[in-house]
Amino acid sequence: MSIVDKVKSLLGQHSDKAREGMERAGDKIDEKTGGRYSDQIHEAEGRADEYVDRGRQGDADRPG
Repeated sequence: MSIVDKVKSLLGQHSDKAREGMERAGDKIDEKTGGRYSDQIHEAEGRADEYVDRGRQGDADRPG
């Protein structure tokens, strides 16, 4: 199992915490930059959510 597979697996198992952390980080960055990069931050959060979803799907495909 590669490191990427391990990360996906961990994100899939703890997707709610991963999303919460990403949201908090995005909010903090947005605050520190005065909202100048708000659109880019929200786009990155969306892409990160998609990545977490792929990790969850990968866990569902693996035999337990």
